[in-house]
Amino acid sequence: MSCDRDSRMHSSAWGRQGGCAHWRPFEVAAIVIGFMIFWPIGLALLFLKLWGKSFGYEGDLFSFAAEQGAKVRSAFGDVSKEASRGWAGPSFMRSTGNVAFDEWREGELARLEEERRKLAEAEREFSEHISELRRARDRDEFESFMRARKGSAQ
Repeated sequence: MSCDRDSRMHSSAWGRQGGCAHWRPFEVAAIVIGFMIFWPIGLALLFLKLWGKSFGYEGDLFSFAAEQGAKVRSAFGDVSKEASRGWAGPSFMRSTGNVAFDEWREGELARLEEERRKLAEAEREFSEHISELRRARDRDEFESFMRARKGSAQ
């Protein structure tokens, strides 16, 4: 059955005005691999392909997905503007324009980093202390066992 004959026969059932869904080998392979890896991936790719065809899109699955992604990115224009300028770091590291405030913030961040370093050092010392206590307790229990064993052997 040819593509034209098939599209005329089923155009009313699918709501299409002619044309035939062209499935490229890599699209079929992507859908099959998607089903093999994790079935929702394959199902999503299949629905994406059918959704694109239902809107009359004649390109392949990947270019359709790229165009839809571009539409979503353009809908969030301010986010794309941030991305085009480049990431300037977290908001607490960006300059506010007020030199006095920026200097105060730098000093506070340095003070907090020093406190974090001291806390990490105290945590390390405490874990070493606990480890030493466990070794001492284990040593005492072992020596007690050996004394009891030596006493029962005699």
